[in-house]
Amino acid sequence: MNPLLKIKRKTAETDIVLSLRLAGKGRNKIETPVGFFNHMLELFSFHSKVDLFLRAQGDIEVDNHHLIEDIGLVLGEALNKALRDRRGINRYGQVLLPMDEALSYITLDLSGRPFLYYKVKFSPGGNFDYSLLEDFFRALVNRAGMTLHIELKHGRSNHHIAESIFKGLGRALQMALKKTDRKIPSTKGVVR
Repeated sequence: MNPLLKIKRKTAETDIVLSLRLAGKGRNKIETPVGFFNHMLELFSFHSKVDLFLRAQGDIEVDNHHLIEDIGLVLGEALNKALRDRRGINRYGQVLLPMDEALSYITLDLSGRPFLYYKVKFSPGGNFDYSLLEDFFRALVNRAGMTLHIELKHGRSNHHIAESIFKGLGRALQMALKKTDRKIPSTKGVVR
């Protein structure tokens, strides 16, 4: 059985409904008022093969911070619930992913222990506040119980850098979710 997990979050700042299927085909429908971020989440879904359906609104007249961070919280919560006790998965994933001139290294551990190492520098300006991506990833790892390292090796275009990161995260997650013959992917006998 491969159920679609649904998570809702409604606050004074945001209203989010997210559905996720880990063993999916990368199908997605992302609807937020932040077009660039929609594109990044579509890339993540496609490359992870996780089905992701998201409808989100927020107080973007203030700025995009609440919405982007809360989407990270909800996506992280959905991943954590879908992973349950993390039995039968590879647990680890890593990828060095190019997007034209940009190259990012992404590595993750679905350990149940949240940690983010984020070494990415974007150029100032543009139509999107790229500093919000670190807030998104921090919210994601805290709720998912994931150790995530993101390091930009080099890049010029902010768009390409972000694409490299989201595609890389998807590919690393796909690797970590692969089925394995080990029931518990830990010498401790439990993951967490």
